[in-house]
Amino acid sequence: MFINCKGQLIDLTKPCVMGIINTTPDSFYTLSRTQLVDDALKLAEQMLNEGATFIDVGGQSTRPGAEAINEEEELQRVIPIIEAIAGAFPKSFISIDTYYAKVAHEAVNAGACMVNDISAGDDDVQMLDTVSKLKVPYISMHKKGKPQTMKDEANYTDVALEVFDYLATKLVQLRAQGVCDIIIDPGFGFGKTIEHNFELIHKLKVFKQLEVPLLIGISRKSMIWKTLDSTPENALHGTTTLNTLALLQGANILRVHDVKPAMDCIKMMGKYGVSV
Repeated sequence: MFINCKGQLIDLTKPCVMGIINTTPDSFYTLSRTQLVDDALKLAEQMLNEGATFIDVGGQSTRPGAEAINEEEELQRVIPIIEAIAGAFPKSFISIDTYYAKVAHEAVNAGACMVNDISAGDDDVQMLDTVSKLKVPYISMHKKGKPQTMKDEANYTDVALEVFDYLATKLVQLRAQGVCDIIIDPGFGFGKTIEHNFELIHKLKVFKQLEVPLLIGISRKSMIWKTLDSTPENALHGTTTLNTLALLQGANILRVHDVKPAMDCIKMMGKYGVSV
């Protein structure tokens, strides 16, 4: 199972890690907020040294209830940091976390080589055409509603089946649009209750039927810290537990705030004999 980034084939049959860099003042995990270029470079260097394959740069908080910002403000936040990381670490693989087509386009021009879209093209009608023309890998995520409303839209008859059907339909649409390297993300926390999230974890293996790489983004989310009656800052052990369960069911990419614990998890699972 390979994806093409910057002309290089990345083998995802061995799970890998995507480190999160948020250029925001309001992301749910305070220690992930990095608005200064020098701080972002230090964090990127640390993540790469710890074994991250991808660095995911985002300029907008999409936690439940977060206020949306426009594409120009998002560009001001992410482009200087992407340019700096790409310049300092030219062999790195940078992902842009955005649902704006213009931001995706400018970010790839600045040095990103992957687009991570929480809306799977639903929030900007130009996105899929833009990604097709950019010829970069695309992460297609499921969400229900928008960050401002998704708490009220977490209604499903069968959450795993509905998310599966949505992503399967998106795969057909993306391939028809000419997007070749597609990664799917069930979208933990995006218009889903804690119970929905755990049901998705329980049934993750079903998504392997789609025969594309599977990304899991559960790092320090409320499904963990609320279950533990804790805080995002104290949710690392819970994150590692769920990442382990995800790997057991075929996760290819772990999107995390803490790279080394995720890499340790992958190494231990490899020793145990887990492969995807």
